[in-house]
Amino acid sequence: MDSNPKHTAVRLRVSLFALMRQLRQSVPPDGLGSARLSVLGALYRRGPMTPTELAAHERVKLQTLTRLLAELEAEAWVVREPDPDDGRRSVLSLTRLGIRQLTADVQRREASLAVAIETALTPTQQAQLLKACEALDAVTAALGGEAVEPSGAAARAR
Repeated sequence: MDSNPKHTAVRLRVSLFALMRQLRQSVPPDGLGSARLSVLGALYRRGPMTPTELAAHERVKLQTLTRLLAELEAEAWVVREPDPDDGRRSVLSLTRLGIRQLTADVQRREASLAVAIETALTPTQQAQLLKACEALDAVTAALGGEAVEPSGAAARAR
C-alpha cells in the first residue's frame, strides 16, 4: 500500500467527496437540506449567536443567510431575541422544535449510514473504519478545524 502523503490526500479527498455527495443525494424529501443542517447544527453545537457570528462561522456573507434564517424563524425552528449586551443586535437560538427536527434528521442519516456500513463492511473493516475516524479527527485538528467529540450533537440529543 502506498504511504505517500500526497497520494493519501488525493484518495481521502475523493473518497470523502463521493461519500458526502451520496449522503446529500439520499436525503428524503422531508429531510433537511445541507444549508439548513449546517446552520441548525452550528447553533446546536455552539449555542446562541448573532447572525453575523453565524455567517462568519459558516463562512458565508450575512446576506446569504438572511432568507434561510427567515424561513427557519417562520417555521419556529429558530428564534431571534435582542442581544442582552447590545440592543441593536439580535441573537439566534434553536427552539425545542428546531432541536427535534435536527435530531430526527441526524438520526435518519446516521441510521442510513449504519445500514450501509453493516451491509458493505466486514466486522474487521468496521473496526478499521472506526480507527480511521480517529485519524480523520487528528487531520481535522491539524488543519485548524473544530475538535470532534465522539459523543456529538446527535448522541447528546438522544
